[in-house]
Amino acid sequence: MTAPSATPIPAATLVLFRAGAGAPELLFVERSRAMAFAGGALVFPGGRVDPGDRALATSYDGDSDDVSARIAAIRETLEEVGVPVGLPPLAATDLAAMRAALQAGVPLGTVLDGLPLALDALVPFSRWCPSHAPARIFDTRFYLVELPEGAPAPIVDDTENVRVFWATAQAVLDAADAGQATVIFPTRRNLERLAQFASFAAAAEDASRFPQRTVTPWVENRAGVAHLCIPDDLGYPVTAEPMRDAVRG
Repeated sequence: MTAPSATPIPAATLVLFRAGAGAPELLFVERSRAMAFAGGALVFPGGRVDPGDRALATSYDGDSDDVSARIAAIRETLEEVGVPVGLPPLAATDLAAMRAALQAGVPLGTVLDGLPLALDALVPFSRWCPSHAPARIFDTRFYLVELPEGAPAPIVDDTENVRVFWATAQAVLDAADAGQATVIFPTRRNLERLAQFASFAAAAEDASRFPQRTVTPWVENRAGVAHLCIPDDLGYPVTAEPMRDAVRG
């Protein structure tokens, strides 16, 4: 077994909103069961911050860790599902070429070739850094963003992920409760929070009311039952779950 990583790996994920018939819909990917982290789970597009993201971040003002994470979230979303966020309008052929270059390992700064990123389109929502992972620990920043007007339909990368789809937060929670989907503990807590909002604007407004304090779940005995817990002052409607029910990545 791989030894646990002593240092959490910076990562970022993008919660992409579009208007639905009732509640807003969010973009999900289903991870390949072969993946070491969260294999088979439904998650939002995202991944680790890479050196190219950090290099590009030096071109923008702001906290370097936050800027690097925003860039990583944009890059990973383009790589994984082909949706351009924070970019000017692009022809389909140009977008496909950019995605192919990123998937081949070309840094985003090189791919952009001077095109600016609208990093302020991303709204900080939460930051999670679980401490239990047997092989690696991710320090993940979650950002909210609206689907850009005219954005193409998402197409799964079919490597790390096997499916991409739109659904409401509540629909995914219901599927998990029915045993039809796998949702890990951080995703479930974020979905419960997101299910409260009738629009992107409402979710963004709520996010602005709470500090971006890192959430590291802990185990606590409650009435003789071990629970996995999170702080109760960060906007989450559910802050504890019995360990027997919790799905950890």
